[in-house]
Amino acid sequence: MPVMREIAVDIIRHLQNAGHEAYLVGGCVRDELRKVEPQDYDIASSAHPNEVEKLFTKTVGVGKQFGVMLVIEKDHQFEVATFRSDAEYVDGRRPTSVTFSDAKADANRRDFTINGLFLDPITDTLHDWVGGQADLVAKQLRTIGKPKERFGEDHLRLLRAVRFAAQLDFEIEPETFDAAREFAEKIRAVSAERIRDELLKLFCPPHAVRGLDLLRDSGLMAHILPELLPTINCDQSPDYHPEGTVYNHIRLALEKLPTDAAATLPWAVLLHDIGKPDTASVGADGRIHFYGHEKIGAETAEAILERLRFPRKQIDEITFTVRHHMQFKDVPRMRKATLRRLLLRPTFALEREHHRIDCLASHGRLDNLEILDAEQTALDEQPALIPPLVTGHDLLALGIPGDSAMGELLEDIRDRQLAEEFTTREEALAWAKEKAAQ
Repeated sequence: MPVMREIAVDIIRHLQNAGHEAYLVGGCVRDELRKVEPQDYDIASSAHPNEVEKLFTKTVGVGKQFGVMLVIEKDHQFEVATFRSDAEYVDGRRPTSVTFSDAKADANRRDFTINGLFLDPITDTLHDWVGGQADLVAKQLRTIGKPKERFGEDHLRLLRAVRFAAQLDFEIEPETFDAAREFAEKIRAVSAERIRDELLKLFCPPHAVRGLDLLRDSGLMAHILPELLPTINCDQSPDYHPEGTVYNHIRLALEKLPTDAAATLPWAVLLHDIGKPDTASVGADGRIHFYGHEKIGAETAEAILERLRFPRKQIDEITFTVRHHMQFKDVPRMRKATLRRLLLRPTFALEREHHRIDCLASHGRLDNLEILDAEQTALDEQPALIPPLVTGHDLLALGIPGDSAMGELLEDIRDRQLAEEFTTREEALAWAKEKAAQ
């Protein structure tokens, strides 16, 4: 039994021994029934927050007014929520108040049937008051109760429906999907942070492609990522892009994501060609061109990521990759110093993986990666090349003024070092002194 589950069972046992009902609930039950190990374990109980506080040594009232407590055991956190019924929702986010109730009522106020299952792990008794088991077997996502009521209560459920369907590879029940389309614009009322967190899960491999398509088909794309809509009918020249439109290229690229992809990689893939619709033109040769799409794309990507409240470091990494992804086509013609500068960029690992995926989703050739990897091997064998031989302080000590010319001189020295024209600091300084005297 996984450690997290053992601790959760101990918490439930402690609650039950104190005279309270207590169950595993929600996603952990759903995943166990699917034979998938849960990432976390949530608990629902008849115990009120004050009673939970008395029963456990370390608790945090993260949502005490709504009956939600964190119980901390052995450095692991578990959400323990009191059975409740919700009052009216007025902001599309949370109820104005809650009334503590029983387990069945608590199940019926939840979002989707597959998340409304309660399991007593002590007796191994499953309680299904909402039809969740049948929907699990049918691989179907359905709201508990009327879809319009559920989506009207909490608008984030619109995006969660798409995310769960993609993540679990389930179909969205027709009435539920129709309601999601009808209510799609209400997602605008949800905070950027909550939308971002759902999108991060939505675009995780291996279900990122299905997530993208469901986002489009549900109508949510128009309100969350409208910049992607023009890519759907944006044609590309078949000699470089036999896959067709920009949207098809993005889909194929998302399909190529490795399962252990870094958090920023799906977004670099998703947004790398976002500037193509705005830069499309047809040349005299009849081919479709997108001159400058990487620059426009980086600006658009930055605006999207800022709107979604991404951390600044991730925004910078993704937009840099988008802005410079076309440089990779010039790898066969790059000087050794330029190649090595590329390899030494802090974003290179992200850029390299993005380029690999970009190629596989279009022409399929990986020649440039072979050149880069060979150069990387050569550079790894000469670690002395990596730190600069000379700094600005060194040049000041030689009497070279600290103006813009010094910056150009430092760049020139660095290029010559990477090209292995200099191997020692003394050689570099001698060359700099001679250069400055000219």
